Amino acid sequence: MDIVVPSQFNGPPHSGNGGWTSGHLAALLPDHDGAASVRLFSPPPLDTPMQVRTDPGSGELTALHGQVKVASARVAPPVGTEDVPGPVRFTEAEAAGDSYAGLVDHPFPTCFSCGIERDPSEALCLRTGVVREGVYAAAWVPREVTPEIVWAAIDCPSGWALGVAGRPVVLGTMTVQVDELPEPGSELVVLAWPISSQGRKHQAGTALLQGDRMLAQARSVWISVDPESVRPIAG
Repeated sequence: MDIVVPSQFNGPPHSGNGGWTSGHLAALLPDHDGAASVRLFSPPPLDTPMQVRTDPGSGELTALHGQVKVASARVAPPVGTEDVPGPVRFTEAEAAGDSYAGLVDHPFPTCFSCGIERDPSEALCLRTGVVREGVYAAAWVPREVTPEIVWAAIDCPSGWALGVAGRPVVLGTMTVQVDELPEPGSELVVLAWPISSQGRKHQAGTALLQGDRMLAQARSVWISVDPESVRPIAG
């Protein structure tokens, strides 16, 4: 079995958006009704078939580009809600977009999820800004909804909560629980908050809200990088 990340769903210019790619691989997990965890080992190539192998013992999936291990996915325990900040209104999230740090300093301005050089008709263009101390949010009205797009929507905001503008990072591991897919046209809020930082490794959380109802959430690990170095390894 092969999977492909179309070039529309890039993160850095030459590789796949971490959230979209992770959601695409996780969708292949058998009996996947709860949470899934995906670890990225190498930048996912664009418009290139990646072979997916299944470990018969654990059920873990591995995506390979030739001999290069790109990502692995496994079923995960439910994501807890203890650290999720209180809800943010859609109008608050819209207003927070004015403080989006990516408007003045963006390491990957063509990113499908949060790029400022993308057309909103074919990308998410999320603008994550501060709503209160330690809490960030982005307003989102989806035109199209798939599990992969939901993963992409709750990916990048966690990076911006960690300060991507002054500290470029890429997604390392993403653990996601999608309880309900939103309807296209819904007024949604992507809530994001930093959790911890140690050396090059940083952790953050995100939650997708419709009013007071949580539709999905994620906990992510990000790794500090040189943006120019983020390119797929030849398979």
